[in-house]
Amino acid sequence: MIVRKSQAEIEGMARAGRLVAETIAHVGEQIRPGITTRELDRIGEDYIVSHGGIPTSKGYRGFPAALCISPNAMVVHGIPGDYVVQEGDLLTIDVGVTLDGLVADSAYTFGVGEIDPEAQRLLDVCQAALAAGVEQARRESRVGDISHAIQTVVEGAGFAVVRSLVGHGVGRSYHEDPQVPNFGEPGRGARLVPGMTLAIEPMITAGAPGVYLHDDEWSISTDDGSLSAHFEHTVAVTDDGPRVLTERVGIARETARI
Repeated sequence: MIVRKSQAEIEGMARAGRLVAETIAHVGEQIRPGITTRELDRIGEDYIVSHGGIPTSKGYRGFPAALCISPNAMVVHGIPGDYVVQEGDLLTIDVGVTLDGLVADSAYTFGVGEIDPEAQRLLDVCQAALAAGVEQARRESRVGDISHAIQTVVEGAGFAVVRSLVGHGVGRSYHEDPQVPNFGEPGRGARLVPGMTLAIEPMITAGAPGVYLHDDEWSISTDDGSLSAHFEHTVAVTDDGPRVLTERVGIARETARI
């Protein structure tokens, strides 16, 4: 069942989204070679809690941390731990925050120091795909229009869309209907109407689209070891077009370098 949000709920999600964006920026400022992902998770959790939020991921279906932190070939759901960040890494920070009972969700893949030019192109394309998907989150469009826009940008650049992972509705819960795939035909799927709130999140690879689940039953990486990127925004469908509720703050440019 698709849950349409009231204007008051959307404003509440925007406040949660602001805290999500601030958390990603704050954690991003601490990323450097030598720091562990466990330390970054602690920094992120402290920031969320100190600003009145609840880290939605912590305890969600048993997930043990506040943030999902996924390096390099790991696409999503990385459990923070002893991994030591290195120069040249790609590091995805995925944050959900619950504030006053409402949830917002966003992700950003950082390049650590000097990264390979092709890795930078992967980041640029993933962000362009996110922007293309968000642009389609309009009244009377369909979910497939978002999916097709993302797929067109990604595959047109020679990269691959992970097909077994999808975006989703969000707001009253972490994961709601509808699912939002990153590939598909335009004009298909649920019709978009004002009040719908979606987590739009292209997850792409520099190689093949196949992925596997690690033994921890959370972390998901590319089958072929190729680099991945993941960018996500929470977006409200409104009468005036798409409204991004997790607009970036504190990051100088979308393809920020640390």
